[in-house]
Amino acid sequence: MPRYRIDLEYDGGPYAGWQRQAGLPTVQQAVEEAIFRLSGETVSIRGAGRTDAGVHATAQVAHVDLMKQWRGDTVRDALNAHLRQAGERVAVLAAAQVGDDFDARFSALGRHYLYRISNRRAPPALDKGKVWWVPKALDAGAMHHAAQLLLGRHDFTTFRSSQCQANSPIRTLDRLDVTRLGDEIEIRASARSFLHNQVRSMVGSLKRVGDGAWTSADLGAALEAANRAACGQVAPPDGLYLTGVDYPDG
Repeated sequence: MPRYRIDLEYDGGPYAGWQRQAGLPTVQQAVEEAIFRLSGETVSIRGAGRTDAGVHATAQVAHVDLMKQWRGDTVRDALNAHLRQAGERVAVLAAAQVGDDFDARFSALGRHYLYRISNRRAPPALDKGKVWWVPKALDAGAMHHAAQLLLGRHDFTTFRSSQCQANSPIRTLDRLDVTRLGDEIEIRASARSFLHNQVRSMVGSLKRVGDGAWTSADLGAALEAANRAACGQVAPPDGLYLTGVDYPDG
């Protein structure tokens, strides 16, 4: 049975997240229904990351097993046609047949996220639903300096959702960079894997550093507390994007 890798982008706004949920629109459901219209097969696809409601992706990866041999560009174009016809906010960037040992989730060596903050007095018009609007001026330099305290291997309980199902709160954070580009602040995070709500929790706490409510030491103390109550506000999903997934074959 051929296995296909599917690379996706989507606007997370209309969806209750990646994972299929009864009675709610999800990205997984949208893609699975497009696959059914292409192949007549009822399938379950596996994604590299289970993005939450409202979270976007520019480079989500999934895999699916189908009965028939298809050319990758045929799968891509046909799925996009069905997704457009259904009015979905999902696009297939690429599709290719891969080996049976490829698993979109478990083969991944790293995941990359971008968080966008619109830091200006005027609310966003074109980017509404795509950024976190913070009208109070933020010190991106202070945020970046504090962010480096979170790098490395730690117990990230403070920055973990109470509903997180991971077996352990221990994670290794490889990158957490904060950069100002005009009126926008970009926060880029990389790790092999993340806990539920970890990026949004870290961003919300970094925002407190940026607006002067916290110091770098306060952020370090929050990490050391290993207590969810020590976390700053959880940043909204609007500004979060899954931007890349690394695999052994590059």
